[in-house]
Amino acid sequence: MKILVTGKDGQLGQSLHKVLSASVKIDNNDESNEFIFVGRKELDLSNDSNINHYFNSNSKFDIIINCAAYTAVDKAEEEPELANQINHLAVKKIAEIANKQGSKLIHISTDYVFDGESGKPYTETDKTNPINVYGKTKLIGEKAIQEIMPTNAIIIRTSWVYSEYGNNFVKTMLRLGKERDEINVVSDQIGSPTYATDLAEAILTIVNNKDYQNTEQSTEIYHYSNEGEISWYGFTKEIFKIARVGCKVNPITTYQYPTLAQRPKNTKMCQSAIAEIYSINFRDWNVSLNNFLTKIT
Repeated sequence: MKILVTGKDGQLGQSLHKVLSASVKIDNNDESNEFIFVGRKELDLSNDSNINHYFNSNSKFDIIINCAAYTAVDKAEEEPELANQINHLAVKKIAEIANKQGSKLIHISTDYVFDGESGKPYTETDKTNPINVYGKTKLIGEKAIQEIMPTNAIIIRTSWVYSEYGNNFVKTMLRLGKERDEINVVSDQIGSPTYATDLAEAILTIVNNKDYQNTEQSTEIYHYSNEGEISWYGFTKEIFKIARVGCKVNPITTYQYPTLAQRPKNTKMCQSAIAEIYSINFRDWNVSLNNFLTKIT
């Protein structure tokens, strides 16, 4: 199968490439699959004509995995048009092309489509109510896919992604922990960290599922993150504990740390659907964090 992966320079794109390149064999991996990784240079999602040109210049893809996104949550408040172009309009265009070509689409979305006020883990069918530009544009992108592709698309919502690549919360905390004697971290926002390598393996499990490959299926939304939940404060404490960083961590409220974009309070998501349909196992967030930090520290 010919599989296109967008966002090759992002955390998930690079993690997918790493997993595919690893010497350790992935369960059920079909070595006949041909993966083509593209970044902004090859496929600029801020430009509709560039999107059309790319797909017109290449033969049909069996599967498109869209890892590309505008993910700068605060900056999106200042650049709503660009965030909308990449997270909504470009996604709509890709869905139109996939639908026309008969390609399957796997699209990565976010827990920020929720307002965080539920008080219990969100299911895929719970009401969405994004409270910032980033979440709003990602939700509109989801809806565009659902309208254009009633079949053959999968939307995976994930949360608090970190990896060896690019900028992310874990790497920022490690840097600050080495530079400072103490830091303040928000303790009243709750979620589930996700190691991008684990997400990449889950995506490949879906890609290599024979039922997924060979049958037309209704478009579905699934939730994926590492197991368990924690606050940003608790997450930072565990990062420093594992990495043996002596910096003191002080808990503060969201009110004490104002940002351009409002953040949801608790976006813990229920993941039973993807586990049941695709037999995906979930690592605890602290297990994956320990594995990650062991590699980089």
